[in-house]
Amino acid sequence: MDNLVAYANGSGCGGVYSSETDLFAFNDGGEGGALDLDDCPFAGADDLGNPDRTAWASATRTYLENSDNYDVNVIIWSWCGQADTSEEDIAAYLDLMNGLESDYPHVRFVYMTGHLVGTGTDGNLNQRNEQIRQYCRDNDKWLFDFADIESYDPDGLTNYNILYADDACNYDQDGDGNQDSNWAAAWQNAHTEDTDWYTCDSAHSEPLNANMKAYAAWWLWARLAGWNGE
Repeated sequence: MDNLVAYANGSGCGGVYSSETDLFAFNDGGEGGALDLDDCPFAGADDLGNPDRTAWASATRTYLENSDNYDVNVIIWSWCGQADTSEEDIAAYLDLMNGLESDYPHVRFVYMTGHLVGTGTDGNLNQRNEQIRQYCRDNDKWLFDFADIESYDPDGLTNYNILYADDACNYDQDGDGNQDSNWAAAWQNAHTEDTDWYTCDSAHSEPLNANMKAYAAWWLWARLAGWNGE
């Protein structure tokens, strides 16, 4: 999201946003009409599985009970590999989220799937992600589908999850059971940097993966704010 600002100001995104200076700006406080975004503001937990599988919920409650944070209206927590777990653990996650939604009705809580680990659609991770997706479908929840974003390049013609892609965008191209190609690197090499994609930090992955996460995040923020998606 940091690098998207300059990218959209220039020739990126087909140049359609170049007249809207800093359209994708964000900061802590929302100064200058930017999105007010507090990144990692919680004390006592780092993600949905660290230091354990419940600390994040307690940290959320402590944060929301602080009078300085009464204006907060969206909360989103991410996994860092721990979604590849048991059905019972995911059920506990869903139950904790439901409890927060009940106790803080003025806040939108966004669910998340876990990043790809290379085990394909039959693997345990995908089954647990489907458990989260189905719960969100059945109960009309907001979902940032991290794994689904990692399953497609911008052309959207191939589901790389079927081909055992992982979060680094490596996948099995020839079907021999070994990851031998990288869909993000291939797409980047076939397209123009700063016009079709932009370089940025992307932990243990490729910039294109992070580009698409940034687009999806802004789509989410806009929809939460009332945009109808058209």
